[in-house]
Amino acid sequence: MATMDEIAAGSLVVPPGEGGERAPTLAALVREICQVSWGTARSLCARGKVQVDGQVCPDGAKRISPGSRVDVDPRARRIRAAELPDDAVVHLDRDVVVVYKPAGLMTVPFRPDDRDTLVDRLRVMLKRRLGRPVELGVVQRLDKDTTGILVFACNLAAKRVLQQQLRVHAIERRYLALVHGDLHGARKAESHLLRDRGDGLRGSYGHFRKPRGPVPADAQRAVTEFAAQEPLQGATLVGCKLHTGRQHQVRIHLSEAGHPLVGERVYIRDYRGPRIEAPRPMLHATRLGFSHPRTEAWLQFDAPPPEDFQQVLGQLKPQ
Repeated sequence: MATMDEIAAGSLVVPPGEGGERAPTLAALVREICQVSWGTARSLCARGKVQVDGQVCPDGAKRISPGSRVDVDPRARRIRAAELPDDAVVHLDRDVVVVYKPAGLMTVPFRPDDRDTLVDRLRVMLKRRLGRPVELGVVQRLDKDTTGILVFACNLAAKRVLQQQLRVHAIERRYLALVHGDLHGARKAESHLLRDRGDGLRGSYGHFRKPRGPVPADAQRAVTEFAAQEPLQGATLVGCKLHTGRQHQVRIHLSEAGHPLVGERVYIRDYRGPRIEAPRPMLHATRLGFSHPRTEAWLQFDAPPPEDFQQVLGQLKPQ
């Protein structure tokens, strides 16, 4: 693998072509500019060696629109780890930290070269605040574009207790979602999720294709309750309660119910109604409740939806 000193700097302007989901990723453009591997391209992004229209962009998976200028300088100063603002920490004690996650930030690294994640930023902030490093135990995750509150453990004992609460469904997790269409009443979705339902997407066994035989051993049971809260123009504000915490569970269950999230870009292939644009899938983790792993006192935290969610909600309210 080439060292940073062996990689030549370069730039390009993204040529005319398709935007949105079909636009090239930043890592793909860096590969084209520097003739390097995928891993090296993502590493260049994560280390702050790549700029898009003059701004450092560490996200190699970001889609870059036609006309944007991409500059790669392998000798640029490495970016320092970003830090969360102090008000992002909702609760902190010696056992747990409850934190608010913004949109566009992964909870934990997905690839070895992922650097700027929620857990990375939280470690930096807690080290500054407490004067010592904190080993954070991951208990739950939120999707990159999902906002809201989640808990990390500050020691192994707390992590074990919280993970057990998750296993027995003793942690309360409620979400707000903006979904396409007119959803009525309350429903309960219970299915077994597969990594590939048959077309490359995650989905429930037997939903995309007729079931053949018993549920596969690698399928994961997923249960979501959801209920309409407010009718909107072409959409519905929905409250969701999670009984399990599978990857993309809420997005999949709502989509399979015929009501994909507003702003959804993955689990919307089967939806035939008019699509409502939004900057991201409109999903927000609004409530988190659990028994404190040491004192057993019930802790509950609520967070209103962020500005982008509120803005889309306001645009959809009946006039």
